[in-house]
Amino acid sequence: MSAGEDTVDHADLTTIDVTVPVTFSWQQPTSTAPQLRALYEKAKRMQWDADTDIDWSYEINFGEPLPAMTSGSRSPLGGADGCPVPRPLWSDLHWAHHSWSVSQFLHGERGGLLGTARLVETVPDADAKLYAASQLADEARHVEVYGRYVEVLGDSFPISPPLRTMMENIVSESRWDIVYLGMQIIVEALALAIFRLEGKAPQNPVIGRITELVARDEARHVAFGVLALKDLYGELSSRERAEREEFVKESALLMARRFRMEEVWERLGVDVTAGITYTLNDPFMIQFRQAMFSKIVSNLGKIGMLTPGVRAHFEELQLLRTAAPRGDR
Repeated sequence: MSAGEDTVDHADLTTIDVTVPVTFSWQQPTSTAPQLRALYEKAKRMQWDADTDIDWSYEINFGEPLPAMTSGSRSPLGGADGCPVPRPLWSDLHWAHHSWSVSQFLHGERGGLLGTARLVETVPDADAKLYAASQLADEARHVEVYGRYVEVLGDSFPISPPLRTMMENIVSESRWDIVYLGMQIIVEALALAIFRLEGKAPQNPVIGRITELVARDEARHVAFGVLALKDLYGELSSRERAEREEFVKESALLMARRFRMEEVWERLGVDVTAGITYTLNDPFMIQFRQAMFSKIVSNLGKIGMLTPGVRAHFEELQLLRTAAPRGDR
């Protein structure tokens, strides 16, 4: 966080005191960004309701044994070799990981709600303000639907420390373009990739439908971030570019650390070091993380931030696919 900010943490309550410039015009706004206006119009047409668009009648029995989990050749996370959870307990691993995942989605959406509120205040363009306002409604709906699902599930996890740090970095940021960069290009793009992969084999019809609807919104949010930054970032000074490059590197490190899943291993009574070693070295999990970060890599290329330094950082973290696009700067 920037110097001068005061964070007071009382258990699950965090207060961040930060001063931001609120930018707006009293003149009648005219559309100056047709693509952003088109996204706003699309957002209005594609609103959905958690009460009427999701069938909540499906009964979810959290923790029930799943025979297929104990007889498969792969664990619920990756390969069987090296998995620190014995095969007979793979159902427990499945449920713990599912609860951890949706809990992190909920926490991320809470942070997204706050970050988007910041964008409504600070973005200078009228069309961007309109779209950010529509995204604010999306984020509120996502908080609602994941909160409701976690209640139905009957199990939850606290926010993971890396995600908490990432969201606090975004919420405490006064520069609107870095809020875009952190939330739309990194957090939202990562969430979209996860939703799309998990949506192919949903845990149950309820989370399957939630994933489908939220992913539809997230795709617009990511497109919004790319449109807002691609021209602006072509005009950055060397100092401004270096600052944003460091922000991307720190953010990638935090988001990669999420997948170590210390909280899951602790819940299952597994040696945390053994669990982390598994997540870092299992070939399936490495490929999963690379697939998750591929959208981030692509969008960083589109906005001119896939610099040699960023690329090297992603390679060091094993987040870069071999065929990842080259940066243009």
